[in-house]
Amino acid sequence: MHVPLKKTLLATLGLTAIYSSLWAAEFKIRTDREDGIYQPGESVIWSIETVNLEEGEAAPKSAHYRILLNGLDEWFSGEIPLDSQGKASISGTKQEPGTLLLKLQSGDVKGNSGAAFSPKELAPSIERPADFDEFWASKKAMADSVALNPVLIPEESTKDGVELWQVTLDNINDTKVRGQLARPEKAEGKLPALLIVQWAGVYPLQKPWACNRAADGWLTLNILAHDLPVYENKEFYAQKSKGPLKGYTAQGNDDRETSYFLRMYLSCYQAVRYLQERDDWDGEILVVVGSSQGGMQTLVTAALCNDVVTAALAKIPAGCDLNGPMAGRAPGWPNWYNAVENKDKTAVRKAAEYYDVVNFSSLIECPTLIGLGLADITCPPSGVFAVANEIEGPVELVSMPSAGHKSTKVNPHKPFYVVESLWLNTLREGGNPLTSQQ
Repeated sequence: MHVPLKKTLLATLGLTAIYSSLWAAEFKIRTDREDGIYQPGESVIWSIETVNLEEGEAAPKSAHYRILLNGLDEWFSGEIPLDSQGKASISGTKQEPGTLLLKLQSGDVKGNSGAAFSPKELAPSIERPADFDEFWASKKAMADSVALNPVLIPEESTKDGVELWQVTLDNINDTKVRGQLARPEKAEGKLPALLIVQWAGVYPLQKPWACNRAADGWLTLNILAHDLPVYENKEFYAQKSKGPLKGYTAQGNDDRETSYFLRMYLSCYQAVRYLQERDDWDGEILVVVGSSQGGMQTLVTAALCNDVVTAALAKIPAGCDLNGPMAGRAPGWPNWYNAVENKDKTAVRKAAEYYDVVNFSSLIECPTLIGLGLADITCPPSGVFAVANEIEGPVELVSMPSAGHKSTKVNPHKPFYVVESLWLNTLREGGNPLTSQQ
């Protein structure tokens, strides 16, 4: 199917030696453009460096490479020779919108990097369900029918001048929303609100996560993704992860009414309702922030609460373009497309349409910041670009070509954190980050 593009890429594949110092036991790969974004027909040049070798350890003489189209289909593979210091470069191009992923390995030495071609032209893999809005309107009405009944328990703060509480709210199906509420102790007047939502896994909340933001001047609500106590010991969460929450991402994923994410998404909705009802909220600024699974919840919350949320900040968001393989793209986490063991795969993929961030995107009207790694194989960038392109409000993208899903020493997420900090500082003061930046 991709034969013409294969020929194009082969024609532009080039290898050159590059000399410089070494510093890590992995491949450090960099694109020739800071954001890794190109037009179709332009060439990306990946420079490769073997870094952090132990003293006296020889650099690899060659490495096996694979180039994947949209994180899914392998276009090319082979061996690339490295110079005496373990360095080289490799180049390639693409004639259509999409992404390329370079995967490099020599024994235990590995490295990935990516590139995007006209990513603003990427669209959702399939059409949005005709009854999508109707379905979620009914679920919001269900949540609205549940009185929040907030219960606050004072906790010792980890930050001077900050008040901290455990907070519990009622949610659908007799479940709870559990988290932390923190605010500046001696704040004068009402406060801007910040909702923090959590990444994947089963773990406790840490007090500084809420207290540090509150110290900056936010009325901060940080909620767990699960209906669990927030401060139990490590063994408690390990047992839950191995027991009732094992594989939670696929629980009920063959029916839109039973998905585990229904309660999770509506817990975010309930959290926004609660912040709206507080007398110390300023009634104007309500920002949502999260990473990975938290990025997914951030964007969904901005859609479900688009009349209240004033900005959304999502790093490497999950849940994007869940049916990506239908368009030749890798699916976003939680990878429902392939989580079909002992289930009707058609039912799973249909239910995914109602939880796919790409189908919420057109409802997002607020300024939105999205960070994505072009080497992310957990939340592939092609799907994230498709989401960003559907958002109604203004969007700023931070594209990190060699960043994977986790921030590392060689490939940190620092570029996003720098912009995120600017956004939060501007938003807290009531400004527009998209017009305030130089």
